[in-house]
Amino acid sequence: MGKDGIVSEFSPGVFLQGLLIYGRQGREIFRRNLDPNVCSEACLFSLEHNVPLVAFSNDRCLTLFDHPLVDSLHAIYKEPKAEVMTSVEHLLAAADIQKLIFIDTADRVADVLRPYWSEATGDHANVVQAVPDMLEIVPLGTSKGSGVKLLLDHLGVTSKEIMAIGDGENDMEMLELASLGIALSNGSEKTKAVADVVGASNDEDGVADAIYRYAF
Repeated sequence: MGKDGIVSEFSPGVFLQGLLIYGRQGREIFRRNLDPNVCSEACLFSLEHNVPLVAFSNDRCLTLFDHPLVDSLHAIYKEPKAEVMTSVEHLLAAADIQKLIFIDTADRVADVLRPYWSEATGDHANVVQAVPDMLEIVPLGTSKGSGVKLLLDHLGVTSKEIMAIGDGENDMEMLELASLGIALSNGSEKTKAVADVVGASNDEDGVADAIYRYAF
């Protein structure tokens, strides 16, 4: 454990939807950045349609304007507080971007954003969702599952030796990879369909319950 009970950044781990992976002694073994053209198009879309957008770059979050939905990433999900960039050019020049998140109502994400960006990204990026009111754009061919597989290979561990827990659509490949995939009961129907077990909900400490039941 690291400082204040937080898992050490020097431990092996998979971050940012499998786009940033650290191996033994916290050494970076994999990083994948998003296509700059996709980033530019998304930023322009955000400004034109006034849809909040957050760009993730290592341990930074960048955005183009203040918005309560952007603040919720920090307040609720404990992501770094978003830095407001003065222009699209400034944001794109500030850092390499690993993924983007649009934040809107669940209906607008489902009816407008997801159909539009599924087509607009084409063969340059993947579109995934963890929660109904957010749409994530990540590099093509990447996922939590592919990131976990890469880390397992690096550590000499097989998928038969691991358990995975998740609730979002973006967890599906990871649950399918693990020998025991556990979906939380509050998770998406797609995620629960691929899981070996459906456990308690997040509000019922489903992750802790699953670890207690199956890992000890």
